[in-house]
Amino acid sequence: MNMQGAAGRADEILDSVLTEIQPEVQWAHGPTTAGSCDVTRRRTVMTVVSAERRGNFLGLVDRFWRKSDYRMKAINNDADFPAIYAQTKDGFGVSLRFGGKGQAFLQVDSPCVKKSDVADSTTSPNGPSYEGVYPLPRPNIRSPFWSAGAP
Repeated sequence: MNMQGAAGRADEILDSVLTEIQPEVQWAHGPTTAGSCDVTRRRTVMTVVSAERRGNFLGLVDRFWRKSDYRMKAINNDADFPAIYAQTKDGFGVSLRFGGKGQAFLQVDSPCVKKSDVADSTTSPNGPSYEGVYPLPRPNIRSPFWSAGAP
């Protein structure tokens, strides 16, 4: 597999977990980075996930990854910045972590693969794309479910 193939596989992993999250959340692409032999794809959740709903969100993703036979590597139960980390059977590292203001970040890191050019993801975000905007804004889309209890 080359880096472009790994980026495509990372997109599949991200697409599958985002499809699993119900009610759906809006997300935007984070930066893609390529190392000497690996690729990282990122997606940033733009829906506000209230502190009261973060456990639900993490649990939903955790159950999906376990059902998908991912090996759970670490769980961070920090009250402000919780995160979960896992690995697919084909060696891709996956993570969901919460950052400042409760913004959720999904990331997939490929194993070492053959060097190649990497194109942008062909998956369209399900909300504003924020193309050319860096850093992305804080979560700014409200959901009756995910944002419940948020100020």
